[in-house]
Amino acid sequence: MAFGKRSGSPVTTLPGSAPAPAATQKPAAAASAPKPAAQGASSAPSVKLKVPELKPEPVRKVNQHSDQYYTTKTTVFNALIDTIDLSQLAQLDTESAREEIRDIVVEIISIKNVVMSISEQEYLLDDICNDVLGYGPLEPLLARDDIADIMVNGADTTYIEVNGKIERTNIRFRDNAQLMNICQRIVSQVGRRVDESSPICDARLLDGSRVNVIAPPLAIDGPTLTIRKFKKDKLKLHDLVKFGSISEAGAEVLRIIGHSRCNVLISGGTGSGKTTLLNCLTAFIEPGERVITCEDSAELQLQQPHVVRLETRPPNIEGSGEITMRELVKNCLRMRPERIIVGEVRGPEAFDLLQAMNTGHDGSMGTLHANSPREALSRVESMITMGGFSLPAKTIREMIVGSIDIVVQASRLRDGSRRIMCITEVLGLEGDTIVLQDILKYEIDGEDDDGRIVGRHRGMGIGRPRFWERASYYNMERELADALDTLNSA
Repeated sequence: MAFGKRSGSPVTTLPGSAPAPAATQKPAAAASAPKPAAQGASSAPSVKLKVPELKPEPVRKVNQHSDQYYTTKTTVFNALIDTIDLSQLAQLDTESAREEIRDIVVEIISIKNVVMSISEQEYLLDDICNDVLGYGPLEPLLARDDIADIMVNGADTTYIEVNGKIERTNIRFRDNAQLMNICQRIVSQVGRRVDESSPICDARLLDGSRVNVIAPPLAIDGPTLTIRKFKKDKLKLHDLVKFGSISEAGAEVLRIIGHSRCNVLISGGTGSGKTTLLNCLTAFIEPGERVITCEDSAELQLQQPHVVRLETRPPNIEGSGEITMRELVKNCLRMRPERIIVGEVRGPEAFDLLQAMNTGHDGSMGTLHANSPREALSRVESMITMGGFSLPAKTIREMIVGSIDIVVQASRLRDGSRRIMCITEVLGLEGDTIVLQDILKYEIDGEDDDGRIVGRHRGMGIGRPRFWERASYYNMERELADALDTLNSA
């Protein structure tokens, strides 16, 4: 037996063993020749894993400021803080305070012989006024109506979402202390706080935009601020038609659903447009109806005159005084509401909302996170179970079927566009299974040359949905029939 045999080397034999026969000794050329593939083995070429090439991240320039500008700004700002009396400044109104700050900054620029163009000096004056009185570097982003989200990941990193795409910007803060100061200024306007002892906070801006802050030590790289902006001009249902989120016939069906006081659950993922769609549906509430909204941070902006807006309250520094969503919904029932609107259902308040829907508060609405109508109803069931209600599963499902009429599913597609994927009716219960019926669905056909999703909304052939009698009660059956005919012929 040979060990370490090499081509061209003499064959070594162990003592007492016979030398190998000549026939078994292969020539060197034959030994080095490639062996034929074993029978049955695959001869297909091996597949190489393609690793995407990491490219430098493009940065959108929101402003054209240089590093020298930021250095000058820091110098002037520090001199301003040493000069100004903040306690006296707090006693002035906003316009007077701005004028006072501008005068002092102009004087500091003159004393320090700072060389700047007129336009740069105006930028500097506005920037420093915003730092002291407003939201600092965020002001130009908040002023733009085309930005949907602002995401600040520490003082040096700011992203925005425009047209469904996330982009990095060159906006930056002086340091994490300035960013934290702005976060505290935002949340204090609605009576909340954020600091090391309470590092997570949900709040809102004065225009209703949603704000989330998570501060150190939970956020390792500095305070993290996320702002979900709402447009100054509130979207209407016809705007969703214009954007392709829903067809005209589908929008007409939604209008009838809103008018005829169906109980509606709007389901979708994060950023899919649930709150926007809820705002659109509430536009069809009659002006004389008493509507009560319950939210974690007040975002809904109903145009009706008879609206009561309620907002939850976090615990204070001693850990007491918390008002939960469930307590708000329970209190709603004592306020003689005609409709109850819950901004987002995420806990045991689902039980109280179903009770309200089933006891004379027709037309109530809410949103929740789910990927399909059936999953949305399963989540409602899970929320009730986790709330500590010891009810049989069938009883909970009977409550769901008796309370919810329509589930509207919204989604955000991979090209950043938002679509209403389906309008689904809750028909009833067969055994332990909730029976659903799609009235409308969005079908994806592919994508165009620019990478945008191409598809269409089409009806599922339903001529007489379950809420037909409700629409008939409000004299809207003819309009519903026309809309369904248009959908089903698409």
